[in-house]
Amino acid sequence: MPKIESFTQPQAAAVEIFEQLTLDEERERHRLELRVERAFFEAGVALRELREQRLYRSTHRTFEEYCYARFGYTRRRPYQLIEAAIVFENLCTNGTQNSETNDLCTIGTQDRAPIVERQVLPTSERQIRDLVNLEPEQQRQVWQQAVTQAEGKVPTGRIVRSVVEQIKHKSVHLASDYCFEGEVFFLQRLVGDEKKYNGCWAIAIEVENRFTVKAAVYNGTLEVKQENMKPIDLQPTQTKIAETYKRITRLQQIGSLDREANYVLEGIAKQSNLTEVGEKLLICLEEHYVSERLSKNQEF
Repeated sequence: MPKIESFTQPQAAAVEIFEQLTLDEERERHRLELRVERAFFEAGVALRELREQRLYRSTHRTFEEYCYARFGYTRRRPYQLIEAAIVFENLCTNGTQNSETNDLCTIGTQDRAPIVERQVLPTSERQIRDLVNLEPEQQRQVWQQAVTQAEGKVPTGRIVRSVVEQIKHKSVHLASDYCFEGEVFFLQRLVGDEKKYNGCWAIAIEVENRFTVKAAVYNGTLEVKQENMKPIDLQPTQTKIAETYKRITRLQQIGSLDREANYVLEGIAKQSNLTEVGEKLLICLEEHYVSERLSKNQEF
């Protein structure tokens, strides 16, 4: 009995042919192998449809509860598969092709002479997890570099991550290289506790000798990176936002604001130009809190 070597990544090797397959059988084998190798992608697409159409609502209140009860997925897992499916689709298109993947090469087809020329694609969610937060074009570039490092085979998640890290290190710049003090911009791609600020405007207040920008928002400050900044090209818009920020700052300096007041300010902080209603609401808050402060001062 031949010795079976343990391995984590299939290696290209001479394949002993025990029985020749017909061309139709070879195609059918390839089709079925693709189904196995694309299972994570199909799962991600299906989960996305289940979530978007809310097809879980007959038995569960939330998508997360449904996924745990039906598939045993932890809270994060379905989203990892959905995100991986989006990346996979992007890699399939490669910027020019359509998303059909019948002629795309994944892990098992590389040891045999291909029926047609195929593109090397991921076979698991883990292999492309580090591509999720990159721009579509960057995803394709990183994947191609990873495939090259893997000598034309499907790269491991570790190889992909190393390419991502290399790109990140190359693109490190001082904050002053891409931003100036007083610049106004919108926030994007923030995660965690800061996710709530996505869509809000911010103003750069410290940029010198820093790798991140210290930015003022309507209720405090944040440390942001270049990818978190969405430029505002029109100078008049930047000027109006800066004026609105000064008015909000004066309100904050008066003292602790009511919860309802903070809700109003949060809404205003997502507008590039104050609407008539927004202007009236801000004036109302200014008059209320200034009046309240004067009244307290008179008591003393």
